Amino acid sequence: MRSGTSGYLTLLDQVRAVTASRGAPLSVSAPQIDPLPGLHSVRITVFDHGKWWSQGYFADVARRVDQIALMSYDTSMPWGSLYGGYVAQQTALALEVTPASVDLLMGLPAFWADDPGHHGAAETVANAVRAIRLALSRNDSRRPAFGVALYVDFAATPEDWAIYRREWCAPLR
Repeated sequence: MRSGTSGYLTLLDQVRAVTASRGAPLSVSAPQIDPLPGLHSVRITVFDHGKWWSQGYFADVARRVDQIALMSYDTSMPWGSLYGGYVAQQTALALEVTPASVDLLMGLPAFWADDPGHHGAAETVANAVRAIRLALSRNDSRRPAFGVALYVDFAATPEDWAIYRREWCAPLR
């Protein structure tokens, strides 16, 4: 779904009316937020690919759902430190515009791939969790409706799960 698609917002409004009447949560996954406003427009023009949503569109979607999961992987970042900085920025951008009543989940890359869009040695559960914790500590450490989601759980290794449990589930020291 490209950033700014008004039909998607209309659909979410319609679906929300049904899910709310039945007491069911409405949850969506979302692409990354454009780290440089306007960059997504250039990419669509040049490559016909809408990888990012604007922060404003992300906010529009977040206001219409009960839970939104930002897919913070497949970033093309080649090094762990660069990936971590990017995920921290994505977390901060999402925290700024997601209503406190909406569950915000940051996706963790619990799969292995090594291609131009995903560098497995950089995009790890450990690097993502460290970055997300850093962003939370700087932006909204007491946010009540926040979590992480392993993508994709069936591809997660025992090591991924151990890192998740140790670094995310354990109380901060």
